[in-house]
Amino acid sequence: MSTTPSERLRELLEPLVTAQELDLEEITATPAGKRRVLRIVVDSDEGVQLDTCAELSRAISDKLDATDAMGAGEYVLEVTSPGADRPLTEHRHYVRAVGRLARFQLTEGGELTARIITVDDDGLDLEIPGVKGRKPTARRLAFDEIAKARVEIEFNRKQHDKDSNDSDSSMTEAEEA
Repeated sequence: MSTTPSERLRELLEPLVTAQELDLEEITATPAGKRRVLRIVVDSDEGVQLDTCAELSRAISDKLDATDAMGAGEYVLEVTSPGADRPLTEHRHYVRAVGRLARFQLTEGGELTARIITVDDDGLDLEIPGVKGRKPTARRLAFDEIAKARVEIEFNRKQHDKDSNDSDSSMTEAEEA
């Protein structure tokens, strides 16, 4: 049997999360005045819909009310998905970030910003953007070479621009018909 409150909460809540086909990423309970905030972070390969968070929040609330897992004090329950800039710490995080630009702090020092192309059990295949008109270069990065990693938010991603232009031209054709 688990010994810490966080482990007990994980054991209690993980079946509810997995029933929604989600991964339980994080559980934190932090003081907020006279109350506590219980934050449950969930994710999936397809992302997390707001309705799913609301449904899961109700199920978790019912489960917590039926047990003494949170003790007698008041708490606020928050069920959420991870932010866009959350750290990549698990293999599944890297898989979900395929196609995205990420910043890596390397174990031997230095930093690298590159697009994740593929992920396997040993590491990542990356594309390092070209600078000043140069072509991008490929690089293999093993997981043990990564000290920290985080997805970079892109506001003018080329693939996105292409997709937007394709849908714009479709709308123009539809409008002409």
